[in-house]
Amino acid sequence: MTLIEIFSDYVYNRKSLLEYIEVRKSTQERGEFNDLKLIRAQEHLDRLKNEDNDLYELMYKTLNNYKDLDMGHTVEYPIDFIREILKMYEGSMSTQQICENYQAGLRHSANLVSHRE
Repeated sequence: MTLIEIFSDYVYNRKSLLEYIEVRKSTQERGEFNDLKLIRAQEHLDRLKNEDNDLYELMYKTLNNYKDLDMGHTVEYPIDFIREILKMYEGSMSTQQICENYQAGLRHSANLVSHRE
């Protein structure tokens, strides 16, 4: 498996990003995120799950919807998901607003698919 496949597996299957950090140390590939960002992302995921489990589930549902829509960017879906998670609890946007923006991208992607057909 390539590093991105391993990363994707960890994200899609809600495995600990802390464990992923250890796994990737055995590869010679570079990841998209450094250890500190992955640790922060895991902290944000844990916090979101504890404070707003419905929103946590909705974020993962949206991720899976992106995957199901499959615009040919399968490598980007888990990376973009973690980028959105990293925005949470940082800055002025609420977790709800970040989720809504993430979902809005899905609607935009669906429109692109329907225009191609």
